[in-house]
Order: sequence, then structure tokens, then C-alpha cells
Amino acid sequence: MFRTPQTLFRTLAFAEVVSWTLLIAGLILRATLGWNIAVTIGGGIHGFVFLSYGATVILVALNSRWRLGPTLAALVSAVVPYATIPAEIVLHRRGLLAGTWRTAPSAEAPDARWYDGILAWFLRRPWVLFVGLAVLIAAVFAVLLLVGPPGGSH
Repeated sequence: MFRTPQTLFRTLAFAEVVSWTLLIAGLILRATLGWNIAVTIGGGIHGFVFLSYGATVILVALNSRWRLGPTLAALVSAVVPYATIPAEIVLHRRGLLAGTWRTAPSAEAPDARWYDGILAWFLRRPWVLFVGLAVLIAAVFAVLLLVGPPGGSH
């Protein structure tokens, strides 16, 4: 399904745009029709996709060995509505989304990292990686729901 880092990143960048649209539509419905549930639904979907996009950025950054600058720029792009698509385009043009998943560590590589073996192990087992990330994202999402919405509740 996501045979390359680019396909995964592009999919989540687009999903983040869709989730922003749902959140903004929910805010409009709440302001015009008083439908508070619209923000609850749109905000919940956006929150989960936001966390998923962040996890994807970190996974792709580790796999593709990005420097801190592009990684932070990609993460910050999720905070600005619709900015993940331009971020994906820039990363693609700079060649940062090119390549394949690093499913085998290479100690001889000049850019080898301490985590390469662990990452390669998970990448060779995509379902373990997917389920592990889904559980982690769901746990963070649940904690954030318990903390409450940004800006507090009214």
C-alpha cells in the first residue's frame, strides 16, 4: 500500500488538508447554526489525523535521514491550515521524499544511525509498525481528550 516514504507522506499530507476542511466546516456550522457537535466531530477527526501526520513525518524523517530543519518545517506545516500540501511539494522537489524504506541496516553506510537496526526491523514488519503506531497515536489522542480542547471548554 505505502511502498515508498513518498506515498505515505503524500497520503497523510492530503488527509491533514481534508481534516482541516472538516474542522473549519464544523466551526462555520457552530457559528451559523449552533451545531456544537460539528466541531466535536471535525475537531476529533482533525486531531487524530494531525497526530498521525506528525508520526508520519517522524517516521519518514528517520528513514530518509532528514536534518532537523526539514523535519521541523514538515511538523509545523500541520499547524497552518492547508500547509502540508505545499510542504510535501517542497520536500519532493528537494528530493527528501525520494528513495525506499530502509528495511536493512547498513553499518558501512557513511550516514548510519544508532536506530537503523530497530527502524529496519519495524519496516520489515509493516503490520507491527502500523499497529504499534496506531496504539501510540490512540493513547496520545485519548490523553489529549482527557486534558480538553485547545483554549479550554466553555
